Amino acid sequence: MLRIIDRYLLRELAFGFFASAVVLLVVTLGGTVSDVLSKVLRGRLPGNLVFEILGLRTLDALTVLVPLAVFLGVLLAYGRLWRDNEMAVLQGAGMPLSDLLRPLAWLAVPVVLLISVISFWLAPAAVRLSHSLVDEANRSLVVAGLEAGRFVQLPGRGGVMYVGAMDENGQRFERMFVETERADGEDTRIDVITAERGELRRESDGEGRFLALSDGFRVEGRIGHDDFRLLRFKGNDIALADSDPDSTPEALQRAAPMRELLASREPLQQAEVHWRLAAPLSALILAVLAVPLSRTRPRETRYAGLLLALLCYFIYLGLLGVARSLIEQGKIAPGFGLWWIHLPTLALAAWMLWRSDRLPRPARPNSRRGKKVRA
Repeated sequence: MLRIIDRYLLRELAFGFFASAVVLLVVTLGGTVSDVLSKVLRGRLPGNLVFEILGLRTLDALTVLVPLAVFLGVLLAYGRLWRDNEMAVLQGAGMPLSDLLRPLAWLAVPVVLLISVISFWLAPAAVRLSHSLVDEANRSLVVAGLEAGRFVQLPGRGGVMYVGAMDENGQRFERMFVETERADGEDTRIDVITAERGELRRESDGEGRFLALSDGFRVEGRIGHDDFRLLRFKGNDIALADSDPDSTPEALQRAAPMRELLASREPLQQAEVHWRLAAPLSALILAVLAVPLSRTRPRETRYAGLLLALLCYFIYLGLLGVARSLIEQGKIAPGFGLWWIHLPTLALAAWMLWRSDRLPRPARPNSRRGKKVRA
C-alpha cells in the first residue's frame, strides 16, 4: 500500500510525465509531418500512405522521446515542490530526499518495461512495415505521380506528364506525353516526348525507378533558336525520383529483428543491440538523475536548474552517440558496449542523491569572539 504522501507525489510525477510526453510528441510529429510531406511532393513517398508512415515513424521515435519525457516530468514535478517550499515542509517532517525514489519507482518501472518492448520489438517492426508499404506502393504509376486523363507534375524532374489510359495495377499505360525544361547556359532547353505505350520498371538494385517508353517521338532544342531535333525511338527510358526506402546500413540495422542482431558478431549489429538496450536504461538512469537536479534554492531563478539538467541530458546523449559510433568502427570491443557511459552516469546520480541527503556541517565558532578586549 502506498502512503498518502507517496500517492500525492506519484500523481505529480504522472502529470509532469504525460504533459512532457504530449509536448514532445507534438514537436516530433510536426517535424515528421514536414519531412514526409516534402518527400511526397518530390515523388519520393506515396501520398496515399502519409498517415500510415506518420504513425510508424512516431512509434519508432518513442525510443528517444519517452526517456526525455521521464526526465522532464521528474524535473517539473519535484522542481515545483522545491519552489513552493513543499519539499522543505516534507524534510522538516523527517522525510529524506531518498524517499522520493519510492513513488518514482511506481512510474519509472512500467515506463521502462514499455520502452523495452518498443525498443526491442515494436520499433523495428514499425520500420520494416514502413519500408514494405513504401516499396509495394512505389510499384504503381499512381505513386510515381501519374493519373490517367490529367496533366500532372513529373516527380523530381520539374516537368509535365499526361497519360491517356492506365491499367488497374498502375504499372502500364498508353498514349503518354512528357514535357521538361532545364537551363542550358543562358538559354532554356525544352524536351517533348510522346509514346504509344510504356510501363514502370525498377532498377536491378530495386531502388531506382524509370518509365520504359515504346514507339514514340522526341523533340528537343533551345527556346528561341532553330536547332530543334526530331527523334523517333523504339524504346526510351525516363528516370523518376528515387523512392525512399532508407537502404543505408544503419537504416537496415534499425529494421533488423532482435534475434538476428543477437546471433551476429558484426560490430554494426552489436552496436545496434546496445543502442536498443540504451533506451530503457537511459529512462531509468535519467529518472534517478533528475531527483537531485530538480532541487532549487529559494532565491534561484525559475528555470536555472532546468537549463543545467538539459545540458546534462545532451552531454549524456552525445556520449552515447559517440560510443555507438566507436563500436560500429571497431574501436571499442562490443563487450564494453555503452556500459562505460551508463554506469558512471548512474554513479553520479547516486552520489548527488547521497550528497543532497547529508546535513551541512555547523560552522566553527570564531575563537576571537570569546576574547575580551583589554583597555
